[in-house]
Amino acid sequence: MPKPAAEAETARLEARIPVQIYDQMQRAARLRGMTLTGYLIATAGEDARRVVEDAEILRLAREDQIRFAEALINPPKPNKRLLRAAKRHAELIEPR
Repeated sequence: MPKPAAEAETARLEARIPVQIYDQMQRAARLRGMTLTGYLIATAGEDARRVVEDAEILRLAREDQIRFAEALINPPKPNKRLLRAAKRHAELIEPR
């Protein structure tokens, strides 16, 4: 029988951690009015999202954003090296 759409799939996670850290996480969870499981899901999930985002998203300073946009709108003409590379690519790679 299929699970209801509202019921999320779960996986089990076990970890052995120092008692001091466990106690600290329990206290933090209580201070936030959460269970330890809820606290761990919230904090670890947010940290994991941030780590993945930092690895996958390129952030540019405003000046670099402007330069990038201008290069897309008004691309520079290809120099000799780029033309030579394009010719070599065309010789090596067969079109589909």
